[in-house]
Amino acid sequence: MYNNDYRPYGGNYPDAAALASTVSSTMKRVYLKMFLAMLVTAVTSWLAATSQAYMTFLFTHTWMMFVLIAAEFGLVIAISGAINRLSSSTASLLFYLFAVVNGLTLCTIFYAYSPAAIVKTFFVTAATFGAMSVYGYFTSNDLSKFGNFLFYALIGLVIASLVNIFMRSSALDWIVSIAGVLIFIGLTAWDTQQVKRLAMVTPEGAVGKLATIGALTLYLDFINLFLFLLRIFGGNRD
Repeated sequence: MYNNDYRPYGGNYPDAAALASTVSSTMKRVYLKMFLAMLVTAVTSWLAATSQAYMTFLFTHTWMMFVLIAAEFGLVIAISGAINRLSSSTASLLFYLFAVVNGLTLCTIFYAYSPAAIVKTFFVTAATFGAMSVYGYFTSNDLSKFGNFLFYALIGLVIASLVNIFMRSSALDWIVSIAGVLIFIGLTAWDTQQVKRLAMVTPEGAVGKLATIGALTLYLDFINLFLFLLRIFGGNRD
C-alpha cells in the first residue's frame, strides 16, 4: 500500500530542510482539522444531550440510532473511497458532517457516564493519543510491519464485540475493552507514521485532501480509544 521510496513525484530528492518543513506544515493541517472535528463533535454531542426533545426521540425511536450509525459508515466510506475524485472543500465538508453525525450518536454517553468520568477519560485519552502520535511521528523504526497484525486484530475485535451483543458476558466485555485500547494505541502510532510518509510524497495541490483523510484517520483512532477507555474507567452514572 505504501511505497518505501519517499521522493516527491518527479523523482528528485528535495532539500532535507525543505522536506521537513513541508511535512511539518502538512501534519499541522492534519492535527488542526482533527481538532476542529473533535470540537464539532463535542459541541454537537453536548447540545444533543441537553435537548430533551432530541433525546426523547432517540430513546423512543431506536431505529434512529441505526440510521445515524449507517450514516457514519457511509460518510467514512465516501470520504476514504472517493478522496481522489472529491474536491478538497467537498472532502472537508463531508468530514465535518461526519463529525456532526458522530456527535449526535455519542450524546448517549452523557446518560451512561457521569460528566466527571467523561472529562477524566478524555484527558487520559488525550495524553495517551498525544504520546503515541508523537512516537509515530518521530520514531526511526518502521512501523509498517505491524499494519497487517493491527488490521486483523481490529477485525477480531469487531467480531468479538458483535458476539458479545448476544452473549452479554462481562468478562468478554472487559477483554474486548482492554484489547480495543491496545489496538488503537498501536494504530495511533502506525497511522501517524503513514500520514507523515504520505506527506513526503504528496503533491502540493493534494495536500488539502491528505490533511482531510489524515485527520479522519487520527480522529477515528482518538474516538475509539476514548470509548474503550471510558468502558474501563468510566464506571456508570450511578
